[in-house]
Amino acid sequence: MRFDELPLEPEILEGLEAMNFVEMTPVQEQTIPVILSGRDIIGCAQTGTGKTAAYTLPLLNRLSVEGNPDNVIKSVIIVPTRELAQQIDMQFQGFSYFLSVSTTVVYGGGDGKDWDVQKRGMLMGSDVVIATPGRLIAHLTNSGVDLSHVECLILDEADRMLDMGFSDDIMKIISYMPRQRQTVMFSATLPPKIRDLARTILHDPAEVSIAVSKPNDAIEQSAYICYEGQKVGIVREMFSQPSETKTIIFTSSKLKAKELAHILKRMKFNVAAMHSDLEQSQREEVMLNFKNGKIAVLVATDIVSRGIDIEDIGLIVNYDVPHDPEDYIHRIGRTARAEATGAAVTLVSEEDQGKFHRIEKFIERDIEKRPLPESVGEGPVYNPEAFEHGYRKGRGGRGGRGERSNGGRRGGSDHGRRGGKKESGRSSGSTSENNMRGTQDSAAVPTPDTGREPLRKGLERRGHDKPDRTSAGAAPAQTGEVVAGGSAGVGNSAGEGSQRHEGKRHGGRRRRFRPRKPSGESSGQ
Repeated sequence: MRFDELPLEPEILEGLEAMNFVEMTPVQEQTIPVILSGRDIIGCAQTGTGKTAAYTLPLLNRLSVEGNPDNVIKSVIIVPTRELAQQIDMQFQGFSYFLSVSTTVVYGGGDGKDWDVQKRGMLMGSDVVIATPGRLIAHLTNSGVDLSHVECLILDEADRMLDMGFSDDIMKIISYMPRQRQTVMFSATLPPKIRDLARTILHDPAEVSIAVSKPNDAIEQSAYICYEGQKVGIVREMFSQPSETKTIIFTSSKLKAKELAHILKRMKFNVAAMHSDLEQSQREEVMLNFKNGKIAVLVATDIVSRGIDIEDIGLIVNYDVPHDPEDYIHRIGRTARAEATGAAVTLVSEEDQGKFHRIEKFIERDIEKRPLPESVGEGPVYNPEAFEHGYRKGRGGRGGRGERSNGGRRGGSDHGRRGGKKESGRSSGSTSENNMRGTQDSAAVPTPDTGREPLRKGLERRGHDKPDRTSAGAAPAQTGEVVAGGSAGVGNSAGEGSQRHEGKRHGGRRRRFRPRKPSGESSGQ
């Protein structure tokens, strides 16, 4: 279905045409008409399917028709992280290019001046407030912000917000709003806690579910079964030759992110780390450089596993297996955006085999196990039942159903043994700094092997197709200057978000908006 078949205002359709957004994604096709009708809705769809445009366009249409003569806060969008708030605001600026709509972005992490900017924007009466929960509550408590005129409430990444402990904050924010309003909730999954929240705050909602909790079929998934100490060597082999696509490497902790980024820098890779120890300005600089291609490899915690929409991410590497299957889906969902293709590779240590197997059961498919590169030696047997709870059951031995999924030993003999003799690069699997450095010395200087194809090239045989911008499932182009009509500011207070407000555009005059540098937000990552 095409966007021009929807009953949208001409100015919105003109903006979509200018951005070359033609065909709707399935989630947009099923949700936009419902939201346009004014009905409450709970939508469930995998990441990267165009959820932002699904609620942004109907909201813009409503604001365009009704206006805001009283200069009050008419709509609120609540999101879990500052980077998602920034991304949503950028989409608003693109879609509303021919409209007069004001937005205020509210999240912490800046300096004290930004608090005043946020406060002024909301007190002046913003058409749309995009906020993280904690920061908005701080303003409700201290700034006298009035939400009694809110007509539309949108909760994006609702499951993520509940996982982060924002349930009480959300209910407190809603207590400031009128009961008569339209409420839209989007979530990647629909666990019982989300359904309980929906029953509490939504009125007779429509429900739309699209490919719930399943990875995008365009993602080529694979894994290496290895020892912890072999991981750096595998990464070295994967990146032995340069690539034109961007890569994100996810680690389980900020310590590992720092260490791995340091190791890769010593190996002359164009890499940067993203974690919660970085200052807000540092996060923004890293993300802008990654988006603009100045950084090719981003080593990050789950701080960027959600809410980041960056083009040309061709490869996701799970350096550590994520704890929850849903986190795996969100991680690998950073690639294959907007109908492109991509690859996701997971490095599975012995102790992580149980977790990885649960992921396979969750997505209802066996993920391909790739042979280890010869340079790192032989890996362990894939026997996830022995590590069902994260530790080995019993002592030694092969395990009844173990299989060597890494292609066996070079030499072909003794392929059924595990742990009998000390393997090259093997470690205990600990997350300590010393274990990560187990192969650092040997891998410090990359030595191109002209005799065989780099692992990364093999992963990219399918290519990373870059489609035309024909779907609102991807964010508007964000390099250089973005044509928009809002304003920008930076937030305050550690923990959440920033803000932006410069008043409304008048007379349809075009104004240029310099895109904010996305950043991350998550405690302890």
